[in-house]
Amino acid sequence: MLEDDLIVRKSLEQQLRYRRYDVASASTIAAAQELLSKDNFDLMIVDVKLPDGDGTELLKQLQVRPTRPLVVMISGFGTVDLAVECMSNGAFTFLTKPFSPEQLAVTLKKAEEHTQLLKVNQYLSHAEDDDSGYELLGQSQPMEQLRQLIRKVARTQATVLIQGESGTGKELVARALYRQSPRSTAPFIKLNCAAIPENLIESEFFGHEKGAFTGAINKREGRFELAHSGTILLDEISEISPTVQAKLLRVLQEREFERVGGNRTIKVDVRVIATTNRRLEESVDRKEFRQDLYFRLNVVPITIVPLRERKEDIPILAEQFRQRFARKHGIDVHAISEKCMGLLMDHSWPGNVRELQNVLERAVILCNEGGELDTVHLGMSASSATGMASATGASETMASSYSEHGPFPTLSELEKQHILAALKRSKGNRTHAAKMLSISIRTLRNKLNEYNFKGQTTAVPETEDAAA
Repeated sequence: MLEDDLIVRKSLEQQLRYRRYDVASASTIAAAQELLSKDNFDLMIVDVKLPDGDGTELLKQLQVRPTRPLVVMISGFGTVDLAVECMSNGAFTFLTKPFSPEQLAVTLKKAEEHTQLLKVNQYLSHAEDDDSGYELLGQSQPMEQLRQLIRKVARTQATVLIQGESGTGKELVARALYRQSPRSTAPFIKLNCAAIPENLIESEFFGHEKGAFTGAINKREGRFELAHSGTILLDEISEISPTVQAKLLRVLQEREFERVGGNRTIKVDVRVIATTNRRLEESVDRKEFRQDLYFRLNVVPITIVPLRERKEDIPILAEQFRQRFARKHGIDVHAISEKCMGLLMDHSWPGNVRELQNVLERAVILCNEGGELDTVHLGMSASSATGMASATGASETMASSYSEHGPFPTLSELEKQHILAALKRSKGNRTHAAKMLSISIRTLRNKLNEYNFKGQTTAVPETEDAAA
């Protein structure tokens, strides 16, 4: 705040601090420039007439800064011409002194909304939205039930936990909840918890103050602040650390938090939707996930059925993907052959709808112009296409090997054996093993620690490639 009148300056400081703003003040342009050289500001209140110059000159200088604050110009000699001059030079608004606390409150609220809109737009311009325009397709009973549940839940403010295997369309369900909700005109902010390094995820959630840690050269708002009045999607929520779990629990309970390195409490109005491809109940039992946080997230549970359990939807999905990718790549592919569709129906689809989507895109690219998709374009062998039958046969073989009266292996024991087999096949490369198991590298590390594989075997070298 730049104001040379001591009484006015102190009054404004008091009003701003009462509204929980961090305030820096100056009485001259020189003092203001010194503050600007050390820090960035979201909002500046600048008087026009100052002892060492005209505030409009500082306003012009602020417009060329890499990070420009919103500037509210104030003057006790307000005229229409002066207001027009200030606005044309980049001022957010113009207030004539004396102005009431109510006028200031309205101006601050508009400035906050404008700042949030700019930051949300900046975030969205860099965000990848692979699922934009995609719908929840299918006419099977599970899909009809899912759409009915979304319609019921969307109009509420309830926190939702979406569970399902990788590739089933959990983010599509989250977006459908958002689009049909009363918050559909407010921000929708996504955060993939599994894709962010553990040491940075707290900053991504809640933001940080300048100097909070090495590399924090500027203040930064977190995703919860960006999502204020809207919806935040916490993708793969099971991957966050116990420390972040505790802080997230507070946000869900109190709707408030502090930035990393800050002490100012920030209140937010956010609807939370979380997704996971793991069974969180089991993670709670293993003490990997807080029970109280699980209960807070699991207000309305939504479970998505895997594609292999609704195979009647495959023809609809395949045809939709054929049309979409033919348009995208400019290739005239007019149909899917009967043999090709038979192969798609026989496949077990461990990667669910995402795998089907990728297979159809590749097939369209490999197809001849004006032709139809055939089995040769799918890139699927007969053995892979009959994966469901093979898996069923393998399960029956495994089941038949168990003695009727002998010890029966637990799921935990089978999981241990499966992870060990993946590690052996990948020659100990954990990144490759995680891909084979369709889990994140962080989940694999947790499993290895849980089952103490390091101490159990020396046959599996403890290696990871650079991507890990």
